Amino acid sequence: MNYQEVLKRAKETMAPRCKVCTECNGIACRGISPGPGGRGLGRTFQRNYQYLADHVKIHMNVLAQKEEKQNTEVTLFSKTFAAPVFCAPIGMPDFTYTPFLNDETYAKAVVAGAKEAGIVAFTGGGAFDKCFFAPLEVTKHFGGWAIPTLKPWKMDVVKQRIALAEEAGVFAIAMDVDGIGLQASIDDETIKPIVPKSQQDLKEIVSSTKLPFVVKGIMTAKEAIEAVEAGVYGIVVSNHGGRVIEDGLSTAEMLPEIKKAVGDAVKVFVDGGVRTGSDVFKMIALGADGVLIGRPYAIAAYGAKEEGVRIYTEKVIKELKQTMLMTGCFEIKDITMEKIKIVP
Repeated sequence: MNYQEVLKRAKETMAPRCKVCTECNGIACRGISPGPGGRGLGRTFQRNYQYLADHVKIHMNVLAQKEEKQNTEVTLFSKTFAAPVFCAPIGMPDFTYTPFLNDETYAKAVVAGAKEAGIVAFTGGGAFDKCFFAPLEVTKHFGGWAIPTLKPWKMDVVKQRIALAEEAGVFAIAMDVDGIGLQASIDDETIKPIVPKSQQDLKEIVSSTKLPFVVKGIMTAKEAIEAVEAGVYGIVVSNHGGRVIEDGLSTAEMLPEIKKAVGDAVKVFVDGGVRTGSDVFKMIALGADGVLIGRPYAIAAYGAKEEGVRIYTEKVIKELKQTMLMTGCFEIKDITMEKIKIVP
């Protein structure tokens, strides 16, 4: 199977919620709820994509090349990955997309496919209990090769679930603090309460586990510094794919400011609008240590489950290597701000 066949199959299994557009820019799915679109008219989703595509350009530089192949490997969480690419956490696929996949089968696809391709998936991502427990069982089956993502539940629930994740043998854990903005979190009384988290809350979470803790949903330099002071391992510059706020800034335009504020004090991850290896290159140049990809992995999983996830990952890594070749980069550390230009 090739990537085009994955897309063709996904068009069938995701219809009518997702149209598997040639350009996944949030326009065709705006205002569709449930569905993959952004909050309201989807302007934040669209800005994530368009800013990265239209305003971050790459300098081609092919002189003085060395006779070396491009190496995309990175070490994070004391693990070595094939590339600085990760599956972003997605919960409730049967609600957002179609019942072709549910929390368990989606987790099987991304965890297995990512592992086969040499990367790792962030799992979880939904407000309901099943969105955490079903992926955690899958993670156990694969020897803990995933990063569970907690919702900002009340502290007793958070600590209970961190303990369960530790028992599952995972090597890191995350929390998407911007999950407080999800509509399901606001309107459904059957789920456990989701509440905003403070810097002191983050400190308490960090001190409750020996696992590296990543906080997802950081969009200002001030918040990033607060997270550093709380002792987190990493932050994810993220606006939840535009699904929690309308008229927000894009992650790519905030990333350099946030990276400048925290320096090397924490690992900086980012998501939002990333579709190709070229986009990954841009995000690394803007300051990211790792890049999370969401909607394209959902399409890959719906198209061919774990095989689709592997195929898409291999495609992204191949594109990243090609971009590195054309810019004089041989290691991920060579990808710097000098390799790109921000244009009006």
